Amino acid sequence: MKEIADIIPEDFNGAVLVSQNGSTLFAKGFGFSDMPNQISNTVDTKFQTASAGKVFVAVGIMQLIEAGQLSLDSQLSDLLDFPLHQIDRKVTIRQLLNHTSGIPDYFDESTMSEYADLWVDFPNYKIRKSKDLLPLFIEKPMMYQAGERFQYNNSGYVILGLVIESVTGQLFDEYLSERVFRPCEMLDTGYYELDRLPANCADAYVFDESKQQYYTNIYSVDAKGTGAGGAFTTVVDVEKFWKKLLNGELVTLASVTEMFSVQSRDEDDYYGYGVWLRKAGTVFHPFFQGSDPGVSFISRHNPERNLRVHIVSNKGENVWSLASKIEAIQL
Repeated sequence: MKEIADIIPEDFNGAVLVSQNGSTLFAKGFGFSDMPNQISNTVDTKFQTASAGKVFVAVGIMQLIEAGQLSLDSQLSDLLDFPLHQIDRKVTIRQLLNHTSGIPDYFDESTMSEYADLWVDFPNYKIRKSKDLLPLFIEKPMMYQAGERFQYNNSGYVILGLVIESVTGQLFDEYLSERVFRPCEMLDTGYYELDRLPANCADAYVFDESKQQYYTNIYSVDAKGTGAGGAFTTVVDVEKFWKKLLNGELVTLASVTEMFSVQSRDEDDYYGYGVWLRKAGTVFHPFFQGSDPGVSFISRHNPERNLRVHIVSNKGENVWSLASKIEAIQL
């Protein structure tokens, strides 16, 4: 649609898909997935999505709860068989899902600004499984008493990924591939190692101010995604995920309602299970998002208009502002 196309900057790098009432209104790739070779981004390009993958982990956990293999009140002491050191063994699945666990966060966004700083002393190429992140936080003390307050916590979702592995006997990404991605026909979604990428994956670019040039983020993020994030996907696959989720085909509609209800908050920030919630009057609009060096992603659902906006950039551009401008159009 011309109105949407007019809003998107000429130099935008990434992909955009907008749907309403189940029909795609706009879908287009912009810029390059490989800048030196000028390979164009398309709607089928696989992009890194950073923390957006938390919603997939939350769905996996809710599936296991529905299957009777877990409960929201299950405690770490009942689920994990490795030493937790100073971490409270009574932390529950609910507290991990809604970011109130208080467990030490390996990337505390309230005190750290650059994800790449994690890898100055701990090589990122060592991160191939969720358990590989444990040395970054497992021996640190609790940040606060479990359940005391909301604080966005990446370690909590690493632990949830490990819970999936403990309960199912599968690596968390294999479980998600089998139980979430495949049922949605998300054939271009998965957790890939940066040095073993499949075809049609976009490189993510960070701008070096001192040299006035772009470089890829291969030394700035985990070599492979974990429970905290790092999935590759396409805007087309993200739309497929929403459709199946909202139709109750991944978990029951009761579980979807629970995921999309306010489970914790901090001032004007509201969180469900695996999704953020944006207050619009008396209604909450669910969305999931991610940001890493060279990566920015937003996927919003407006239940009042049955409108969805999915935007990803492999140059870390302001997808949040762009999503708001698109949603403001009276489509």
